[in-house]
Amino acid sequence: MEFKISRELITQIEQLISENNEKELHGLLMEMHYADIAEIMGELDDSDAIYIFHILDSEKTAEILLELDEEVREKILRELSPKEIAEELDELSTDDAADIIAELPAEMKEEVISEIQDVEHAKDIVDLLRYDEDTAGGLMGKELVKVNENWNVLTCVKEMREQAVNVQRVHSIYVVDDENRLKGRLSLKDLLTTSTKTPISEVYIRKVDFVKVNTPDVEVARIMQRYDLEAIPVIDELGRLVGRITIDDIVDVIKEEADKDYQLAAGISQDVEADDSILELTRARLPWLVLALLGGFVTVKVLGFFEAAMETNKELFYFTPLIAAMAGNVGVQSSAIIVQGLANNTISGSLWRRLIKEVGLSLLNSSILAVILILGSHFLLGVTYDLGLTVSISLISVIVIASLIGTFVPILLNKIGIDPALATGPFITTSNDICGILIYFSIAKAILGF
Repeated sequence: MEFKISRELITQIEQLISENNEKELHGLLMEMHYADIAEIMGELDDSDAIYIFHILDSEKTAEILLELDEEVREKILRELSPKEIAEELDELSTDDAADIIAELPAEMKEEVISEIQDVEHAKDIVDLLRYDEDTAGGLMGKELVKVNENWNVLTCVKEMREQAVNVQRVHSIYVVDDENRLKGRLSLKDLLTTSTKTPISEVYIRKVDFVKVNTPDVEVARIMQRYDLEAIPVIDELGRLVGRITIDDIVDVIKEEADKDYQLAAGISQDVEADDSILELTRARLPWLVLALLGGFVTVKVLGFFEAAMETNKELFYFTPLIAAMAGNVGVQSSAIIVQGLANNTISGSLWRRLIKEVGLSLLNSSILAVILILGSHFLLGVTYDLGLTVSISLISVIVIASLIGTFVPILLNKIGIDPALATGPFITTSNDICGILIYFSIAKAILGF
């Protein structure tokens, strides 16, 4: 059952803190998952959150640090000495520890690293800090189990027992040569059912999926998602095994990428959260709002060209919002499907084939909508057949053009290296509004002859 934070629980914790009742508070918190404690700390005042952090042991608080909101974590880390931070990092895997250190001020990083008791752990963390955070090297952890292809099964088992002590969960057993180059992987079943004297070179699986240290994190996520991997090894430029990436790290990447695309689609150009400052939120939202405003000016200008038409056929004006809305909706639908396909790497075939398919789909949908529009406008609104036919033909044309724009623009943006998620937001809706209005009145002028 999912844990739920209630106002009563927060009040109880605040009361225990005010009474300085460490024993009861410690007992209450020790029964909770570290992710739930992190959420509770986010609801408390800074001083209360820090109080909780100090009464728990490092094994618990190290995991809590990872789950805290960045702002809360920053405040807690400021209250800790380099030695205290190092004690927390000793409890974490190398990739998580490197993430924490990366957030520290430059002058504090060296102090913290020097305080880490496990020298090998410290070396691994320093090695990880060399890589960009959005690459496989920045995602990977150093904890893994590997065996040499020249060992026999008995030697492998002995070595694996020693290595597994530092690995929280053994996903795979990797096989390397004397130069530490990745050669393959070892099945646990084969290891258990093979004679202890059998050389590993005779039983290991030579086909193994891997990524390089400079592979983008989004590409790593795509590979692991496609092949249903719980972990994937990471190699350097020489093919040497340097780490592994586990599924929990990839879930974070997928979530961050989804959040980013969602914000871009909504016309938010920077990575922001609801509790960020007004200035930060304004910088993220304003550029696309300005674009939408400029698009609105263009739409008004286009309407101005057909002022005479609206004076002689006032009914045309009533259908203007409908045409603009349909153009925007169809464009967003088409672009959303294409953006999703680009993100999942599932779009195949030529661009022309994709455009032809989109035209066929939009013609079918728009024809059905046009029939509904003609009948509805005539029987419900009393519109003449001439005007109903004009609006319906315009609707078909607008939907076809909007679907083509919604298909072509994301692919074009992707080709030139711009995030195609931009195409599902104000960019598409604004451009389709303008095109829709222009097409609508142009067709009306041709049919009604004003």
